Amino acid sequence: MSVRAAVVGLGWAGRELWLPRLREHASFDVVAVVDPDASSRAAYEQSDARDPRTAVLGDVGALDRESVDLAVVAVPNHLHAEVAAGLLARGIPAFVEKPVCLNSAEAEKLALAEIDGGAVLLAGSASRYRGDVGALLDLVPSLGTIRHVELAWTRARGVPKAGGWFTSRSQAGGGVLLDLGWHLLDTLDGILGPVPMAQVTGSVSDDFVNNPSWGAAWRQDSPHPARRGDVEDTARGFLVSELGTSVALRASWASHATRDLTLIHVEGSAGTATLRCVFGFSPNREPVPTLTVTREGRTEEIALPTEPVGAEYGRQLDDLPRLLADPAHRGKSAADIRRTIRITERFYESALAPGDSPRLLTLGTP
Repeated sequence: MSVRAAVVGLGWAGRELWLPRLREHASFDVVAVVDPDASSRAAYEQSDARDPRTAVLGDVGALDRESVDLAVVAVPNHLHAEVAAGLLARGIPAFVEKPVCLNSAEAEKLALAEIDGGAVLLAGSASRYRGDVGALLDLVPSLGTIRHVELAWTRARGVPKAGGWFTSRSQAGGGVLLDLGWHLLDTLDGILGPVPMAQVTGSVSDDFVNNPSWGAAWRQDSPHPARRGDVEDTARGFLVSELGTSVALRASWASHATRDLTLIHVEGSAGTATLRCVFGFSPNREPVPTLTVTREGRTEEIALPTEPVGAEYGRQLDDLPRLLADPAHRGKSAADIRRTIRITERFYESALAPGDSPRLLTLGTP
């Protein structure tokens, strides 16, 4: 039996990422799309994506648990928790794009709504569904006690729509740390398990965020001419887990690199493993990801599956029906979200300059 799905939000993520994949997937039936913006609804109805069998709604309140089995929440960041909590409270399971929430208060709001409504909360972060990341995670037990992890996702040019909500702290909650960094922290959970961090320190910079020439060309975003972004485009941090494992973390929307790179390096007592690939959809990438393992001075390259860009998102959809049907999964996403968002809060707190308000991260650009 198909999962009856509604896509809430017709921005880039809803329109380009989730809607076509849900439509192509045998386990899902898209019964509704929702967006309060009339122009977004009109653009959808005039596009090739329009399906006459799919209801086009302007209010998420029109969805009900009798006709919808899952709502895919792909609205702007600052609306994630509000929209998802409302759905959960009415008994509608919610699959929420990352970052699922912007602070610990929102994480608690979601956790309570999941309990009160009896519907499961699912977190959208597809990195662990990549074939190359899966191969790395399979290697981790053979590396012995994990001593250090390095995670970096560095784009050459990839700032999302300068002047849009993505670069507005009030709407996005933060910059690249909440965007690309969410995927890195989710991958870290896969490597270390749900281990709390005893220490979190970080620094941020905004050298590129307000220069349109450093934008993400593959998203075909046009910069907003009258607004300036007030979020970071690069975040660099160092974490230490309660078990003593150190973690170096870097996320950059833009840099002076030639190509984009996602680097995951795991050092253990019995060996090290290094994955070089590119998360996301940027075409500015090395054509083939590589995974190597080194033990006692000998390095071996591990064969990786060949898969198209974005395959991890389809693979995550493969897993959603199982998670929806598993009572034991209820509460798990909420626990993971609490841990992830607390790390980002502590990161931003450590990056504050003396005298800055703890509610506002002040960057260096005047």
